[in-house]
Amino acid sequence: MEKLVDGMNNEALIQELTPQLEALNPAEAIELLTRQFPGKVVFSTSLGQEDQVITDFIYRNNLPVRVFTLDTGRLFQQTYDLLDATRAKYNHSIETYFPNTQRVEALVQEKGFNSFYYSVENRKECCFIRKIEPLKRALAGAEIWITGLRAEQSENRADMPILEWDKGNQLIKYNPLIHWTYDEVLVYLEKYRVPDNPLHRQGFISIGCACCTRAIEPGEHPRAGRWWWEESKKECGLHSA
Repeated sequence: MEKLVDGMNNEALIQELTPQLEALNPAEAIELLTRQFPGKVVFSTSLGQEDQVITDFIYRNNLPVRVFTLDTGRLFQQTYDLLDATRAKYNHSIETYFPNTQRVEALVQEKGFNSFYYSVENRKECCFIRKIEPLKRALAGAEIWITGLRAEQSENRADMPILEWDKGNQLIKYNPLIHWTYDEVLVYLEKYRVPDNPLHRQGFISIGCACCTRAIEPGEHPRAGRWWWEESKKECGLHSA
């Protein structure tokens, strides 16, 4: 099987791998990828419910995947508590990447602590500094990036395939839960007693930074609580096309 060389080889590789992965359950599919790309498979977790499912796949099956998270410096205390609870349950450390200190200091010095409320451009600037740049450092050297994306989460994700080429990060992105429903996620969490964030039961379905997340009302879209003050695609840029 050809490794990542150029666009044509990447496309052929995705076409070859996709039916193989679709025929397996997610844990089996991740195991296959770790054999095909030893030491090159990583998983980014934001500690959301979908990500906790994938963390359980990896640790319960002792799969050789590097697991990391991004600490923006503005997370809920409950998210930090969950990080510790997850570490304790599985006896594994989750690598944590932080924003560049000088860039955060410069942003706050120039625009204050809450500049993201004043324009979409300002919010994207904050997301870039606190999330996207650290992500690029975390993905360095990887060839397969596992995510917890689901098609139901937003219009931007509705047509995402299970396997895709991430042009911005120059690697293959594997979305094992892309066709899962939210109910399937909840059933899995309960069945395997996977820890999750108590904020989910208070209306916080999609959880990001504390300053940028609110609880949703009954009937609202799951991501309506993210950057609720703006009209946008409700994405920070980590998974933009």
